[in-house]
Amino acid sequence: MFSSFIKNLSILKKFLFINLLIFIVIGSFTVLYLNTIQPNLINKKASNHIKIIDNTIDNINRLKIDFTEEEIRKFLFSTRFLFQNLDRVIIYDSKFNLIGDTDTLDLDPRSFSQKLEVIELNELNTNNISKDETKKKGKNKKTFTINDFVENYAESDEFGKPYTFTKETYNQFLLITIKNVNDGKNNIGYLAISENANEIRTAINERKNFIIRTFFVVVIVIFVFSFVLNRYFLKPIKNLVSYTNIIKDKTKKKLDIESIKKRNDELGKLSKSLDEMTNELQNRINTAENFSTDLVHEIRNPLASLKSASEIISETEDRQQRDKLINIVSHDVERIERLITDYSQMLKDEVAISSEKMQKLDLISIAKSVVDDFNSIYNSKRGISIQLKINGKHEYYILGIENRIEQIIANLLDNSISFSKDNQKIVVELAKENQGEINLKVVDEGEGFREKDTQKIFKRFYSNRPEKFGKHSGLGLNIVKNLVELHNGNIFATNNKGKGAKIEISFPSV
Repeated sequence: MFSSFIKNLSILKKFLFINLLIFIVIGSFTVLYLNTIQPNLINKKASNHIKIIDNTIDNINRLKIDFTEEEIRKFLFSTRFLFQNLDRVIIYDSKFNLIGDTDTLDLDPRSFSQKLEVIELNELNTNNISKDETKKKGKNKKTFTINDFVENYAESDEFGKPYTFTKETYNQFLLITIKNVNDGKNNIGYLAISENANEIRTAINERKNFIIRTFFVVVIVIFVFSFVLNRYFLKPIKNLVSYTNIIKDKTKKKLDIESIKKRNDELGKLSKSLDEMTNELQNRINTAENFSTDLVHEIRNPLASLKSASEIISETEDRQQRDKLINIVSHDVERIERLITDYSQMLKDEVAISSEKMQKLDLISIAKSVVDDFNSIYNSKRGISIQLKINGKHEYYILGIENRIEQIIANLLDNSISFSKDNQKIVVELAKENQGEINLKVVDEGEGFREKDTQKIFKRFYSNRPEKFGKHSGLGLNIVKNLVELHNGNIFATNNKGKGAKIEISFPSV
């Protein structure tokens, strides 16, 4: 349930939700820390009080001091060094009468009296006497004296052990520790230490202020980071997702991602790659649709011819006429078969090319291999001679796919042979230009091109074809053009000054 809830959130909401959980965990530990820091600081102070009280009681018992005002006053005068770090030490007899107070040591001895400062109790430590116990002598009392706490201590379960309580006002944090004095047999009085422990409150307030400041700083940082994350990362990603959905749904809605493409970071590269991929796919789809339309158009003509010829064959009795119709049928069937075969091969080539990698190739060895293969076939069959001519002693290295370069040369030779007569010559020439480009030329002695715009021959199903059209689908030169462009090359067609045609390809050299 929880995992599915997280999965359905956006990245920004996940980020904020996770930060909220972290805040809750850290906040819980912070509250626990603040709740424990004050008792720890109080216990540390109280431990010091207890040591002083125990030492004082040991001295009283060792010196056998009587719990009278005169004896206690002398004792306090003689042992002032024990209390020099304390604010106040108060001693009571067993009947809760004040018999010594360090606040009056420098005054006249007559200042020792029963008059005590009245204390307003705002808060008791949880380890101290409960508020119910402090109210045993008066349920409605709102003010207390140290004497009252000493009396309550004497009646509590804490009697016999050191006991600490706190009192906090707007400008003071008092820490008071009480313990009874025992001479070994009887309780002879009480000793109380009162210390102003404002440093405890200061330490706690400093920690609270630090935590609050840190909290606001972290909130601001998270807010700024969330804003940056949303504006510069999540929003562009959302636009890219919308862009892909528009393409997927084939809607007419347009979404401009040019601003994202201008970025120099990974999102900019991703958007450029996505846009290029989309355009490439769109071009392929358009090419496939156009090609399919052209293919249907090209097949329709031989099919119509086939239909007419088949209808006439059954009705004609003239043998010569029948043979002529049979040749037409055979020609059209061969034509359709060649169209379908070449179309199928084109589709396979497109899939294969996308997975093939470019390598450094020696164009001389590839051209020589293809020329030798064609010479072995057509030299003996039709007397056609194919000559490989290499200009200069240069290295002819290009970056390409070997079997595709072979396919380019083979298609050009096949096209030239189809337009050449028996015993004619075809020249394959390699030359290197000053710009570092490598030129591959295929020159024949055929009829040449009829169109003034010779670039038309590279279009699919070029119209001016040889008479034996069944051997050519009109796709060969179009395939060559596509493969040349794949290798970042250019292809041109011209007529020779004398006779025949020349097709020239320029490849960037390595």
